[in-house]
Amino acid sequence: MSVRRDPRSPFYTFNFQIHGCRFFGPTKKTTRREAEAVERQERERAKALIAQAEYARTSLRLDDVAGRYWTEHGQHLAGTNLWGWLGLLLDYFGKDKLLTEITDDSVAKLVAWRRGHRVRGLVETTKLISPHTVNHVTTTLRKLFTRAKLWGVRFEHEPRWSKHLLKVPAERVRELSDDEADKLDAAMRDDYRPFFAFAQVTGWRLDECFLRWSEVDFGTGQITKLGKGGKRINVTITPTIRDILVASRGHHNEMVFTYVPQRSDTGTIVPVSNRRPLTYAGVQTEWRRMRKRSGVVGFRFHDLRHDFATKLLRETGNLRLVQKALGHASIKTTTRYAHVLDSEVAEAMERVAASRKPSRMKIRVVR
Repeated sequence: MSVRRDPRSPFYTFNFQIHGCRFFGPTKKTTRREAEAVERQERERAKALIAQAEYARTSLRLDDVAGRYWTEHGQHLAGTNLWGWLGLLLDYFGKDKLLTEITDDSVAKLVAWRRGHRVRGLVETTKLISPHTVNHVTTTLRKLFTRAKLWGVRFEHEPRWSKHLLKVPAERVRELSDDEADKLDAAMRDDYRPFFAFAQVTGWRLDECFLRWSEVDFGTGQITKLGKGGKRINVTITPTIRDILVASRGHHNEMVFTYVPQRSDTGTIVPVSNRRPLTYAGVQTEWRRMRKRSGVVGFRFHDLRHDFATKLLRETGNLRLVQKALGHASIKTTTRYAHVLDSEVAEAMERVAASRKPSRMKIRVVR
């Protein structure tokens, strides 16, 4: 089935593969017939993108550049909604817009257009999308420019990207309590358990946790892949991580983490042999459902990364070690977790005070 409706939303979504490339996204339609019509259009668009990949070598049309970028790089970024963000750019600029015609003014108007979009949900809402979400479409356009420069394209007036990124509130640090951890564990589906366990023990971001077996090297004891910003990240296969990987062996030839689909009409589980790779949208949906079942509130999937960092810092007291584990380029980013050491600092201060000679520490009370 290439179109389906999420129980939490009135809209259908499409999900299909062509020549090994996966395409998915919302149809914004509430009836199956309309959704299937959108899905057919998306299929034709996807076929055109793949067919145009070779042509894009000499074309600067946005549609051609996006197609080549998707074929060469984007389709391999497991777990992201890049296809949807590329679609937004094509919706706004039009497929015939030349990449070299996009200026600072063009990007400013794009950002203003995107800022007017509202959060989609089960019911009508007046809540606007966050600055972080707005920035996604800007950074996606920037990636097209960066990729085009690798192809030899030169821009006389490339947009000044930093001027168009909206300020994002400082990221909060949320730690999981033992009681909350127990509740989430009790509410967790067994087929999703290896994925969530891997996220907890590595502190990797959501899109970084979609592992391919080709990225796992049992010989060297390392997992290596591309992370945020195309930066190479790696983690040692500890005994705990090895157990997670071994439990996932044999489920899929390419992807490590999979799930057992449930039939939407009966709610029954299909045979394990029909396991499918986890997707970015699927994990987000199951996370929301699991959180609701557990009763844990105010805890996002990304907070698993914060939880990992705070517990690692509390265990080691070493900010540099935490910086390396999280893959932060600057120690300044890691210092957001420094509050974890406040109690240790207070205890150290008290030990220093206690070590001084009593005569020097005697407090005289003046009356």
